[in-house]
Amino acid sequence: MQGKRACSQTYGADRNVEMTLCQCRHDLRYLVSAVYSLKKLKFADMEHLVIRPLNNEDASKAVELILPIQQIEFNVPVTIDDQPDLLDIEACYHRTGGCFWGAFSGGQLVGTIALIVTPDNNGVIRKMFVKKEYRGKEAGIAQRLLNTLIKYSEHNGVIHLYLGTVEALKAAQRFYERNGFESIPKGNLPKSFPLMAVDTLFYSRKL
Repeated sequence: MQGKRACSQTYGADRNVEMTLCQCRHDLRYLVSAVYSLKKLKFADMEHLVIRPLNNEDASKAVELILPIQQIEFNVPVTIDDQPDLLDIEACYHRTGGCFWGAFSGGQLVGTIALIVTPDNNGVIRKMFVKKEYRGKEAGIAQRLLNTLIKYSEHNGVIHLYLGTVEALKAAQRFYERNGFESIPKGNLPKSFPLMAVDTLFYSRKL
């Protein structure tokens, strides 16, 4: 009798374990399905991505996107006081012959890129940032922003593109290299290049 009771208890325990595992598998399938659905929804929004020039009315949106990426995500020692261009987009970018673009998804600013055109027809890339949740090849926002800038530069007679970045932005460095930019010493920058104190790495691309 005791043997039968022990077997019954063992069978019951095994059954409970089996039911628990079955529930875990179900929950896992549901979680994976939910994550996949959210990804599909997010990237479906990319089909409706709008890239347009920003002006001074958009300055607060640009600051809210860019500063946390610089300060919190990558610990770059830079403040808004070091970047007065963000508060006067029209004077610092548009009036040079350049532009400042924003990528909007569902009305939300999720990416930026900017171009300064120097008097010697060189272009300086600034403010290339994409919100963390919207990065990656699937969304392609960074690529679309850069393509917009390159097309504009070619149309407006820019002969070289230059940019500065920091060591911590490894993904950005790989992105520029994939797009034909070459690392150059600081001494090879044109005299017209507007240096930022935090930049330690420099790239160029001939158009």
